[in-house]
Amino acid sequence: MLRWDVEMSGPFHSLTIANSGMDVYQTWLDAVADNIANVNTVRATDEVAFQERFIVANARREGGARVTRVEFGNPLGRISYDPDHPLADEDGFVRVPDMNLSDQMTNMIIAQRAYQANVSSFKAARSAYETALTIGRS
Repeated sequence: MLRWDVEMSGPFHSLTIANSGMDVYQTWLDAVADNIANVNTVRATDEVAFQERFIVANARREGGARVTRVEFGNPLGRISYDPDHPLADEDGFVRVPDMNLSDQMTNMIIAQRAYQANVSSFKAARSAYETALTIGRS
């Protein structure tokens, strides 16, 4: 991914803000993809369930945003009755993640649209800067 290492108060301020948004939403998309891939992960009842990933982002003082940490869901998950599963305990129970696919799909749509909005902002700002650079050349 392209990173802009320029002063936040300089002429490329809008580019750096949009780029930071793309970084945050890409990280969220990665976390949601991991959640979706593991929504049906089954573990034995004496093991920890797959824990949903939550991305926490904060505004930067200079502008833009950044991911500050990742939080995890309930390690206990849910106990589900599935006596035919190879990991089932003697009573027929297994441990599954405490999340559902519909919530994950909703999060994915939100993150994708927010990412796309930042890409559009980035492209518009880049185009404006490119136009400004060509004004004096003709």
